[in-house]
Formats: sequence, C-alpha cells, structure tokens
Amino acid sequence: MQRDAEATRQRLIAAGRAEFAAYGITGARVDRIADAAQSNKAQIYHYFTNKAGLFDAVWSDLVEQIVDGLPLEVEDLPGVAVMLCDIYAEHPELPRLITWQRLERGDAAGNEIAAKDSRRRVELIDRALADGVISSRFPADVVFALMLHIAAFWEFTSPDVMRVMNAADRDQRREVVRAVVAAVLTKPAAVG
Repeated sequence: MQRDAEATRQRLIAAGRAEFAAYGITGARVDRIADAAQSNKAQIYHYFTNKAGLFDAVWSDLVEQIVDGLPLEVEDLPGVAVMLCDIYAEHPELPRLITWQRLERGDAAGNEIAAKDSRRRVELIDRALADGVISSRFPADVVFALMLHIAAFWEFTSPDVMRVMNAADRDQRREVVRAVVAAVLTKPAAVG
C-alpha cells in the first residue's frame, strides 16, 4: 500500500509540475492536475493540504533535481554553467517554474535545500578564489549568482531579442555561456 501512495504522490507532483509551469499557482487548477495524475482532488488535499502545498512540493522536487544534477567543480565553473544551461534547455518547464516561484512565492520563506546548497557552493568558490585556483574580479557570491544567470540567459531572453541574435544553434549557445562565465573569472588586465 505504501508504494501505491508514493506512486500517487509522485504522479501528482509530475502533473502539478506541468500545470504550474503552464499557468502558475494562481492559474493552475486542481481538477486538471488530478485528471492528469489519474487521481482526484481529495488526494491533492490529503498529500499537500492545498494547491500552494503542492506547488511547494513541486518546487522542492525541482530544487533537488538541480542540486543533485549539478556538480560544482570550481576548477571548471564555465563547464558547470554549460551543464546548467543544458538542464534548462532539456527541461523547458524549469525556467517557467522559476519565474512563477519568483512572481507568486518570492516573499515566502526560501527553500532550505537551495539555501544550504548555495551557501556551500559560494564557500567553495570563495576558497578557490583565496587559494588562487580561480581568478575573478568579483566576490564569490557574485560569481555564483552570475554563473546561474548566465546559464539561464537563453531561456529567459525575450523572443524578440532572440530573433536578432546569431545563436540559434544549441552548441553556439553553450559556447557563449562558457565564454561569458570564463570572462567573469578573468581579472582585468592591469593598465600601464
């Protein structure tokens, strides 16, 4: 019986992920989620209390997916950014869920797994900066934030801007991410 309960819970999370990516929290409908999960609305309330609780479970699942799938090799931060860029490209619902979370839940308490992982990654980058393993003109927390945003650049760029950019090929996009993160890690040349 326990396995069936967990399977139902996972189907609800998967259906919620698709629904929230398409409509956000406010626009999502529990009846559509239940239908897509081959379940019923009562199960959503049983497992997650309410629609917001289901979104929080979807968000936690997304955070764990990214944290587990993204190693931090401080010696190759451009490569890590490219890996994250690939994750976004392979899972187009992720940038949408991130946007909805920021818009509709941005004031809520942060996800502790994401916060702990971010602190750990910033500490590793800071140590690498101090040890001279990597060079940068920015402090570790800024390097980390820039790396995340550069990796997501293509998924968050306006379609109007994308039409005028010469980077339709995925390999070109990956190379731009690699080159920009590498540039962030380069100290400016001394003048004079």
